[in-house]
Amino acid sequence: MPAELLRRQKSVLSDGAILELVIWRLTEPVEGSWHSYKYRLFYGRAGERIVGYDNERPKGDHRHFDGVEEAYAFTNVETLVHDFLADVEARRVR
Repeated sequence: MPAELLRRQKSVLSDGAILELVIWRLTEPVEGSWHSYKYRLFYGRAGERIVGYDNERPKGDHRHFDGVEEAYAFTNVETLVHDFLADVEARRVR
């Protein structure tokens, strides 16, 4: 079975910030992750990542928040999107 695109969404918000979500279901896990999803969630501006979640090889699941990178405990896609959007909202109200 080939990779399946589950979600691709990109928005430019009223203040010029970019919000992008790309999530794929794969046939096998990405190196460093236990699940069969590949994702890239981004909030920022051109050349500036403010909040990001991804699972690049070989790091596995992690998030970026204001320049700090830390491990992320992936449970499912719905929680991933919820956690990302909550971080974006927390960052936007600063």
